[in-house]
Amino acid sequence: MKTYEGKRTIDGLVVTVDGRPLDERYDIKQFSKYGFEWTYEGSNPQQLALAILADHFGDGDRALRLSEAFMKAVIANLDNDWTLDSAQIDAALKEVVQV
Repeated sequence: MKTYEGKRTIDGLVVTVDGRPLDERYDIKQFSKYGFEWTYEGSNPQQLALAILADHFGDGDRALRLSEAFMKAVIANLDNDWTLDSAQIDAALKEVVQV
């Protein structure tokens, strides 16, 4: 099970997966050139949704297809500092889309 974490620090936003920096996954699609963000709906939060799902699934096409729904249901509602694990991601996806 993987653990994803986001924190707001004095140096900016930090997003990790199991303690390592999470790749933005611009190779799949670039929603934003400014990286990740959360707590609202928009291009930067959708980039985070895409990156989390691509890492979680290991499937860029599936991640892209589900990124908007995941962003609206989960990413837009995260606190300033947050943690999501694989089980929470799967449960959230079952609530909002057919996976």
